[in-house]
Amino acid sequence: MEFKFTAEHEALRKEVRDFLAEALPNRGVGPVRPTSQENWEEQLAFNKKLAKKGWIAPAWPKEYGGLGWSHINQMIFSEELSYAGAPDGGRVFNVGMIGPTLIVHGTPEQKAEHLPRITNAEVTWCQGYSEPGAGSDLASLQTRAVRDGDDYIVNGQKIWTTGAHHADWCFLLVRTDPDAPKHKGISFLLVDMKTPGITVRPLINMAGYHEFNEVFFEDVRVPVRNRVGEENRGWYVAMTLLDFERSNVASIAANQRQLELLMQLWRERRSGEAYRDILRHRIADLWVANEVGRMLAYRIAWMQEAGRIPNYEASVIKVFATELAQRITNFGVNLFGPAGALEPDSKYAVANGIFEKGHLVNVAPTIYSGSSEIQRNIIAQRGLGLPRD
Repeated sequence: MEFKFTAEHEALRKEVRDFLAEALPNRGVGPVRPTSQENWEEQLAFNKKLAKKGWIAPAWPKEYGGLGWSHINQMIFSEELSYAGAPDGGRVFNVGMIGPTLIVHGTPEQKAEHLPRITNAEVTWCQGYSEPGAGSDLASLQTRAVRDGDDYIVNGQKIWTTGAHHADWCFLLVRTDPDAPKHKGISFLLVDMKTPGITVRPLINMAGYHEFNEVFFEDVRVPVRNRVGEENRGWYVAMTLLDFERSNVASIAANQRQLELLMQLWRERRSGEAYRDILRHRIADLWVANEVGRMLAYRIAWMQEAGRIPNYEASVIKVFATELAQRITNFGVNLFGPAGALEPDSKYAVANGIFEKGHLVNVAPTIYSGSSEIQRNIIAQRGLGLPRD
């Protein structure tokens, strides 16, 4: 693994930082402001700035509106955006999920209809995967799609659907053959969220943010032309991973901002030397751990750059980065006693409650996209060669 950046890498990092300083003048200074669905217009405005720069999907192939960036360049870009607290605005679904899926599996018509709208920041997508009875065991999903001429008629429910209340489109997993083995009777559909029969209900998370939703489908007609891949082969489509940025470097960069804020606040404290030494060692331990995470993240990008496909390595960084984020915000809450647990805008809240919110929000990343328990099983089986049972 090469630990040095080239002059071109450093020039790109500077260009991204200069862009962010102009595009987000109120971010990157002081405490990180949480990005929530409530400031949606701000997020969309930032996406428009990225699109104007050509940076919505810079790692996509040029023929699909990207810049063909290398994995290292994409990682530098993601790292700087996360460190600056840049809003996501649905890019995780648009650019990181449905876009690569269509590039690999979409028809020419599907690519022509949807990919330019993503790179121009004209559309927002959500993911219709999880159901009340199908989370970690996603293949148990029961939302049904029945063929009726040139349409499918969809009935069922999805849950924990991030951003569905803002989304224009949804990429949806449905069961098209209830008699087939559970992984083989699933199809992958593209659904216009304005279609009659779709109802979106909010789910407020424990941090008080409206990010998640329940989505109900009642006799929703979806054209067959909106199916991606073959009928009953949707599981294969959904699980296919484009050789894309999988490093979790965004979590590491966000952790670094939190640690820098902790150090600043620690310097302002007027505690006894013994207590200060304890704090110094705790913060140093967290800082070292985050640097380890950064090396793990760059290892992923280095492997991809060399043409190798990360397997259990991606699980390692996912567990490491998300659990470290919990440790950092937990330390931040406990460091300041009762004031550390106050919500934003409370009179005595520390750093406007950033650690309190982070302490709550950072639970979810250890669950979604494969829980820490599932990731550890992957590491054990694929990395250590241990038996499944």
